[in-house]
Amino acid sequence: MSIEQAIIEGCQQLDIQLPEGARARLAAYLALLDRWNRAYNLTAVREPEAMVIRHLLDSLSILPWLEGPRVLDVGSGAGLPGIPLAIARPECEFCLLDSNGKRTRFLTQATVELRLPNVGVVRGRVEDYRPATPFNSVVSRAFATLADLVADAGRLCAPTGRLLAMKGVFPDDELARLPSAYQVVGVYPLRVPHLDAERHLVHLTPASRD
Repeated sequence: MSIEQAIIEGCQQLDIQLPEGARARLAAYLALLDRWNRAYNLTAVREPEAMVIRHLLDSLSILPWLEGPRVLDVGSGAGLPGIPLAIARPECEFCLLDSNGKRTRFLTQATVELRLPNVGVVRGRVEDYRPATPFNSVVSRAFATLADLVADAGRLCAPTGRLLAMKGVFPDDELARLPSAYQVVGVYPLRVPHLDAERHLVHLTPASRD
């Protein structure tokens, strides 16, 4: 099965409608990631077929909860989940934030090669980042604990926005340590096609929200 066909079938199982040209861009992103990975070691996943499942489909599985128009990917790494989400939602503006130079170089090159005008890349630590405008959605895929996420990135979320944290198993301990300034809207199991592992999405919002 070709990479594009695997993307098509996976998105069908996720019930996701991709915009025109998105499948080719997603496949091109994986090819670029595979090429850079040989020198920069951006991800431990090496097989393109596994990348479709563990990177693309895993990232796209949170689309139903994403709210724009401004989205921040905290600790974006190799662009996950930010780049797949930006390809799937070209009407939204994405900021990919990471403190690592080799990763942000890859992200910058990816936005140019994939022609993603809705994506900006910022190199810096989340605690130092001071955007002019807060974000409607703040997403994270591998950013420490929930308590760390709200402590470092909570202020970047608009008062009526949402923090979306991708986790593996149900994070009971992390939820118990959340500060009272944030409330849990829901913890949703994610069904990623062909992934034999637990995945959950934690949806948080500032407690002061009306």
